[in-house]
Amino acid sequence: MNLNIVVFGLSITSSWGNGHASTYRSLIKALARRGHRVTFLERDVPWYRPYRDMRDPSYCRVELYRNLADLAHFAPLVRAADLVIQGSYVPDGIVLAEWLTSCAQGVTAYYDIDTPVTIAKLDSGEVDYIAAHLIPRFNLFLSFTGGPTLRHIEEQYGSPRARALYCAADLDFHAPADTCNQWALGYLGTYSPDRDAALNELLVKPATHFPEWRFVIAGAQYPDEQCWPANIQRLEHVPPAGHAEFYAAQRYTLNVTRADMVARGHSPSVRLFEAAACGTPIISDHWPGIETFFAPDDEILIAKDAGDVARMLSGISEERRRAIAAAARKRLRRSHTADERAKDLEQFYLEALDQVGADVDEVVA
Repeated sequence: MNLNIVVFGLSITSSWGNGHASTYRSLIKALARRGHRVTFLERDVPWYRPYRDMRDPSYCRVELYRNLADLAHFAPLVRAADLVIQGSYVPDGIVLAEWLTSCAQGVTAYYDIDTPVTIAKLDSGEVDYIAAHLIPRFNLFLSFTGGPTLRHIEEQYGSPRARALYCAADLDFHAPADTCNQWALGYLGTYSPDRDAALNELLVKPATHFPEWRFVIAGAQYPDEQCWPANIQRLEHVPPAGHAEFYAAQRYTLNVTRADMVARGHSPSVRLFEAAACGTPIISDHWPGIETFFAPDDEILIAKDAGDVARMLSGISEERRRAIAAAARKRLRRSHTADERAKDLEQFYLEALDQVGADVDEVVA
């Protein structure tokens, strides 16, 4: 099976301020390895232009478009595709979805890399990148979130088929690096107000408790007025090519989850998989379903407050620290690689194709 796939996504050319680029890159690279041809279409927006760290990937064709008027140029490409995917947070996504589901002749899929946030926005009427009435028009709803949310998407929003397509690590970039530890604990993630309290509790407070140790927070869009202890280093951006060294320089790395994703559960950040692939032990907040991805205590450490983090940083032996990291990396390579996600997508496509064929036969009959 060699598919012609077209993806309209937030960004593949820039990883600045978003986790979408890493997810698209690893998945599409794996699809290319499996013989599929992928074209990625991205809106040319000014805030990504200075930060494009992958302008011309070898594993897919990338096309930038300026506005909706440019879409007519890509209509033949969309009509000829076996699978057309639209991602979450794409600018003018509602209009795009109307056009795409009318123009495409193959299987269509909506890939939501922000599912709990999207559902919360749909419920409040504040979403501008997808509309509830459009969800049933896609043959597939591919969700960053698994668990009970998948049934909710089918029953509440009428999706004919909701399936979990989790993030994964790109093993070309994410592997153990030979780097000395600089930081006792680090965090990588774009600023979000609903993560701020947890980040303060699980990293800033421990940094205050251990002034002799160094900590790091990396990511875009943090307010300038943040008052953090002097032993917290601030990095605005770490591109994917630098992730391995960044994680290797931490004794532990912290995972903090957005409130909507905690509430829904089963929403693993791409950073979990990347850190595990790099061999850095993870301390995470708790959310329902986390144990289905990594085993608590054996493959990941769960902290509810600063006291837990302090005990982990000071009380775990070096032997156990390394054992946790090794177990997580083994689990990652067994269950959470981009190749596994590509296989999942192929299976979902075949399921949808069977149904699309059945619907066509019914109409003809």
